[in-house]
Amino acid sequence: MAKPSFSLIGAATALLSTSLACAQTLPQVSVTGKATEVAPGLAGFSDPPAKLPMQALSLSAERLDDLGISQLSGITKLDASVSDSYNAVGYWSNLKVRGFDLDNRFNLRRDGLPISGETALSLANKAAVEVLKGSSGIQAGTSAPAGLVNLVVKRPLADDATTLMLGVIERGTVEARVDHSQRFGANREFGLRVNLAAARLDPMLRDTQGHSHTAALATDWRLSPDTLVEAEVEFNRQSQPSQQGFSLLGDRLPDPKRIDPNLNLNNQPWSLPVVFDNTNASLRVQQKLAGEWRAQAALGIQRLRTDDRLAYAFGCTAADGSYYASSFCPDGSYDMYDFRSENEHRDTTSLDISASGPVQLAGLRHDLTVGGLSSRFKSRFQRQAYNYTGSGNIDGSAVTPAAPELTDENTNRDERSNELYLRDRVALTADTTAWLGLRHTRLNRESVRTDGSRPTDYSQSVTTPWIALSHAIASDWLLYASWGEGVESDVVPNRPRYRNRGQALPAMKSRQTEIGLKTGTQRVEGALTVFDIRRPVWRDVLLPGFQACSAQDSCERRIDGYARHRGIEASADLKWSGGGLFASATRLQARRDGSTDASLNGLVPPNVPQTTIKAQLRQDLLPGLQAQLGLRHEGSRFATPDNSIPVAAWTVADAGVRYLHGVGGQTWIWRAAVDNLANRRAWRESPWQYEHSYLYPLAPRTFRASLEVRL
Repeated sequence: MAKPSFSLIGAATALLSTSLACAQTLPQVSVTGKATEVAPGLAGFSDPPAKLPMQALSLSAERLDDLGISQLSGITKLDASVSDSYNAVGYWSNLKVRGFDLDNRFNLRRDGLPISGETALSLANKAAVEVLKGSSGIQAGTSAPAGLVNLVVKRPLADDATTLMLGVIERGTVEARVDHSQRFGANREFGLRVNLAAARLDPMLRDTQGHSHTAALATDWRLSPDTLVEAEVEFNRQSQPSQQGFSLLGDRLPDPKRIDPNLNLNNQPWSLPVVFDNTNASLRVQQKLAGEWRAQAALGIQRLRTDDRLAYAFGCTAADGSYYASSFCPDGSYDMYDFRSENEHRDTTSLDISASGPVQLAGLRHDLTVGGLSSRFKSRFQRQAYNYTGSGNIDGSAVTPAAPELTDENTNRDERSNELYLRDRVALTADTTAWLGLRHTRLNRESVRTDGSRPTDYSQSVTTPWIALSHAIASDWLLYASWGEGVESDVVPNRPRYRNRGQALPAMKSRQTEIGLKTGTQRVEGALTVFDIRRPVWRDVLLPGFQACSAQDSCERRIDGYARHRGIEASADLKWSGGGLFASATRLQARRDGSTDASLNGLVPPNVPQTTIKAQLRQDLLPGLQAQLGLRHEGSRFATPDNSIPVAAWTVADAGVRYLHGVGGQTWIWRAAVDNLANRRAWRESPWQYEHSYLYPLAPRTFRASLEVRL
């Protein structure tokens, strides 16, 4: 199979060069804040984004509101390096960064502290969503490569403010929010911020009516000029039926133009909502020490409870007895199961203590951060239902009886992780800086089935380094190169089929090299980045003398080759008088290589587009009236690991208006928009999960509107 050329390099370079050249002729404007901010909790450094030797993206709450984004999965509209990875209505969000799936257990942070993403994460009380694109080992002991996502909690503001919002989406979704910030005390040393949100969920996708509620409180107390104490708590509940994906029809891709994108195959009379009950809280103390040194201690807790339920389509037994394990039958029928895993509990507790400040060593200034992170994760499940109920059909007309009996065991897990980390920024010259990072992690993981069977228990120690060198080639231009490692750790399932069952696998170290060029001013930010990521791959290897990996001791799970993702990214965030452009493009070459099975080498992973372009344009038309236009293009991808079934590329345009005006001392912001303006029909993504192919269509043309009042 011919490998695609990197023809987008020229296009990406042209995009960046043209955009930046145009920016030099733009009129001077006054801009408050930066469009791209990186909190120390995510990147670990307090330098301005344009001075950091890494790629990171910060999406403000206002930018998300303009695009009607209320779920984490919505950020795929904005950045070309971020794409969908099994994103179903009513379920938790799954993302890819640079072609790799982010692990919802290890790749998410909340104000820099680890959380589980296996829940519906509310954005109602979030000031920004940050995405670190690159080696995640600098911030996580174990995690999937290519990036981290951090949710920034809204904290009390310097000035008192209240914002009210009411939004509606075509068909019947209605959402209301209140955001109030106020300061108290003789010197305004006490701060309070309250966020309340409620929504009736009735999206265009049928049979997904539900509701969600969020209540959040954040406080701070300036005990002295040197001491700040911050505490916050968030309660969130979402109850909504989820969405069953479509699939291949045998070895054929169904025509998306013949599929109703509003049809939900999870439409049985006995279908129940997925319920997420979430509690998050944190306490943070910041203390100024002698000189320029600072210390910080942060404690975070997350308590999740979930009822996971679905009329689940998986595989198909045809009339002639043939079984399709990875697709529906050619006639559109499929095997349907009643899946219920109720009263799931996932608890995370973490404590991070650090100190940072400058020291002089060997005649050079070092800005050091030293710290430790201790985290505990515990999941407790009940027995689950996974019972065959009959045959469904792709037209959604089949009705089967419920089968809620608890017939299958689940798996409880415990994890303890203790991490020590060091970060150092060394000023070599006035224009050249070296950046160093080192994280050592000691972890212990245990698992056992709910009936006490198949126990596993293992410990590992891993160390992940990161190093970068940056040079300011001009006052606002930075050239940098970086190299870093990330680690994933796992144990072979304790099942009879594996000869090495229950054994810890060798730590799987991914490595990333990145070279970038960045600029950042009040009017323009831009970057051009080339990256190369190598990640080992686990595979079940069939042992000699066996026909399939099913009999006792018939196979081994082992590292077998690697996945290599190489790519180029270009981005530009331009601001001019009366408008702006936020655009990015990615060309990705993702390949499997080094396997002992030569037929696997050279294959492209499923559901990974090789060319992606995202753009958001805004321009004032009249005083207070702004037009907005969005463009999203994702290139072709494959539906199956053997690359036998391609999925066509798609392009979608969105359009909207934003009108801002004053009413007395208030500011009113009206928003109206149409997503998927041309009502494009296509397969949005083609995730491969549990050795099965799934297909999710683009959402149809949808109208939305909102009113925001700032008091």
